[in-house]
Amino acid sequence: MTADRSRRLTAEAIGTAMLLAAVVGSGIMADRLSNGNGAIALLANAVATAAALVALILTFGPISGAHFNPAVSIADASQGGLRWEDVPAYVAAQVVGAVLGVWLAHAMFGERLFMLSVHARSGPGQLVSEFVATFGLVSVIWGCSRRRADAIPFAVAAYIAAAYWFTASTSFANPAVTLARALTDTFAGIRPLDVPGFVVAQCAGAAAATVLFRWLAPSPSRSVTASSRTEVSAS
Repeated sequence: MTADRSRRLTAEAIGTAMLLAAVVGSGIMADRLSNGNGAIALLANAVATAAALVALILTFGPISGAHFNPAVSIADASQGGLRWEDVPAYVAAQVVGAVLGVWLAHAMFGERLFMLSVHARSGPGQLVSEFVATFGLVSVIWGCSRRRADAIPFAVAAYIAAAYWFTASTSFANPAVTLARALTDTFAGIRPLDVPGFVVAQCAGAAAATVLFRWLAPSPSRSVTASSRTEVSAS
């Protein structure tokens, strides 16, 4: 493994771990402090997640593209950005990082390290929500990468903060995040039984957005990875 590839995979793993620590940790904190007010808890969770996304994409984007999301990595590879041979390693790094991030949140808040969620997230509305959430996320990434690559961290964070509220699923929009959140029986959890449906809907949403933007904004053709790396020279 080359030094550059090692750095990129490490960035993906650490970035995804920190993202999940923010999602799950802020969910635990919000749940404890909100006195049962679900709206306040969700607002706090959304704000913390969006803030973390901005910081993490700015930090790791120039190194790996800051995908933190298998659906984004596959979409990028389909457009000639990330090499297909790197996709399995990216996905593995993201999944491992996501699980470690959940365990880190548990350790910080004194929760049991190993657990499975019993939080039901099922039904057509949830699946449509995950399609819409991921379609929107990938659309934002592709749209900004064409003209405003430096805006990607802020646009992604703004979209996710909004999607927490306008989707019935609270916008997971990420297969690695979904898998890892099945391992926490806290505010952010999802039953393992509901994970496959979420992942299928997320992949479908990402594919639909990629096909649309290949027609809607075909030039200049820029990958997510390449666009994110240009942020160093642009800053």
